[in-house]
Amino acid sequence: MTEMVKTSTPDAAGASSAVIRLVDLSKSFGQQPVLQGLSLDIPREKLTTIIGRSGGGKSVLLKHIIGLIRPDRGQVLVEGTDMTRLGQRQLNEIRKKFAMLFQGSALFDSLSVFENVAFPLREKTDLGEEEIRHKVLEMLEQVGLTGMEQKYPSELSGGMRKRAGLARALVLGPEIMLFDEPTTGLDPLLARTIHDLIQETQRRYRFTAVMVSHEIPEIFEISDYVAMLLDGKIAEMAPPAQFVRTQNPVIQEFINGGRGALCPDPASAGSVAAASQEARRP
Repeated sequence: MTEMVKTSTPDAAGASSAVIRLVDLSKSFGQQPVLQGLSLDIPREKLTTIIGRSGGGKSVLLKHIIGLIRPDRGQVLVEGTDMTRLGQRQLNEIRKKFAMLFQGSALFDSLSVFENVAFPLREKTDLGEEEIRHKVLEMLEQVGLTGMEQKYPSELSGGMRKRAGLARALVLGPEIMLFDEPTTGLDPLLARTIHDLIQETQRRYRFTAVMVSHEIPEIFEISDYVAMLLDGKIAEMAPPAQFVRTQNPVIQEFINGGRGALCPDPASAGSVAAASQEARRP
């Protein structure tokens, strides 16, 4: 296995460009180690996708980032604040920077789409009903659910439920968005639609995004950075065009499904990153 690749963003070198830093993170459940000295810098206002084997700890990693799980050892630094040292009140305060889109969207079945999206505004703000209505309808328009506000989750398709979940996650204007397998259970066409929507909203609102996904090679088209979680550590992290040219045979086998090089021609690999970077230009 290769050593972890220390990453710097195109904007600034080193840790100063990272909004989240994971330092020597370790976590075991019973006798089963999951994270083993993992270190990772998450660049500000970029979309970083974490890939890896099923059961390898990707969702556990996300839960450490948002403070739902505390590590056995190591630091989780958000804007320089170590979340592992915070009490519950301080932790709740820093969590206001975050939103998360879960695999199943986690919508309330008994509430309409409108009420689902309005829920965090009513719980966490002092906005009046008219302003809440304006924000909810605006967000539903942004995710392509105009006219669906009175529907209930059971009346929506899988793709629409994902869109409603994304609207609810974004309505408070988070600085950091976490996506846990956001296309699970969707057919390839719907999955592509949700990926495009995630890319579009990340570009529009400029939040820092961390996504766990198994959708290869699609994630190379929308991500700014790709990181591979392997044996409890980040084996490699790089922009897509560089990542697919890795010399690590284990990573190559994983991303190519045992079918040889995903982009054997460097020019082809470069076109993936070029298209991704072009799409992100203002």
